[in-house]
Amino acid sequence: MVLEAHRYVKEHVHRTPLTTSTTMNKMTGKQVYMKMENQQKTGAFKLRGAGYKLSRLSEEECKCGVIAASAGNHAQGVALAAEKQGIQATIFMPEKTPKAKVLATQNYGAKTVLVGESYQEAFEAACKEQARTKATFVHPFDDVDVMAGQGTVALEMLEDAPLLDTLIVPIGGGGLIAGMAVAAKHINPDIQIIGVQARTASAAYNHFHKKGPTTLSTVSTIAEGIAVKKTGTKTLPVIHEYVDDIVTVTENDLATAMMYMLERKKSLVEGAGAAALAALLVHGAKLPSKHCGVVVSGGNVDLAKLPAIQTLARNHFLSCLA
Repeated sequence: MVLEAHRYVKEHVHRTPLTTSTTMNKMTGKQVYMKMENQQKTGAFKLRGAGYKLSRLSEEECKCGVIAASAGNHAQGVALAAEKQGIQATIFMPEKTPKAKVLATQNYGAKTVLVGESYQEAFEAACKEQARTKATFVHPFDDVDVMAGQGTVALEMLEDAPLLDTLIVPIGGGGLIAGMAVAAKHINPDIQIIGVQARTASAAYNHFHKKGPTTLSTVSTIAEGIAVKKTGTKTLPVIHEYVDDIVTVTENDLATAMMYMLERKKSLVEGAGAAALAALLVHGAKLPSKHCGVVVSGGNVDLAKLPAIQTLARNHFLSCLA
């Protein structure tokens, strides 16, 4: 299924670069390859899964339109995919969603509905509207077509760097790592798949390691793209079967990785997009990997938060020197 999604992606989604860094290679003692999905259309990998999902809709389903709930990247991915395929999209977003993300979604032709204080409230409102209109609901991660579309990231990485022996992938609901793990293990059964979560949003980590609650009451992290209270019911079995380990990183680790990418790579990366790099910096010494692939999953940063993130990273760096 990922191979079929790859045929769609080749024609409709930007093939992002796989870059390396001499500094990062020296720091980690590995050959590190970074998949720059922050340079994807809409600024994140989400367009892959959303686009493939919409491409599989029937003519009747297209006429009824699509509905999604999102606070950012998924919203823009669905909106652009729908615009390209001539499908009406309605996106439910929390009332506190940054205006820039709302406008970006609207600029792709989608109708936006701001409701509730959190993603969960927007999600519940979207489900009610879907039941009324019979439009197709496009889930951000718990959907096999979406998972297949996201899995094309792994195919591109292994085409560009066949020697990769490890992939480090951020986890929110699990759609990206589930799709990538299936694709990568199909090509190379021995490749290691390492998932990463923010320590304050660690539902998948808890489930995988049988530690702590698997449904979180609250999540709070600068990596809002992976701030999910519960892993998907469809993604979890795939994660348990194909993923080799899941680790967590702190807010300081995330901020430091974001600032590294901005200062050394001149690349703006959001918290979720920096998670895999943060994990490599923190846990890399434990990995026997020689050729390590890191997914930089997105770059949609609320610029107003950058000074606070910079301070967080600097304080963490200074504490390490003390």
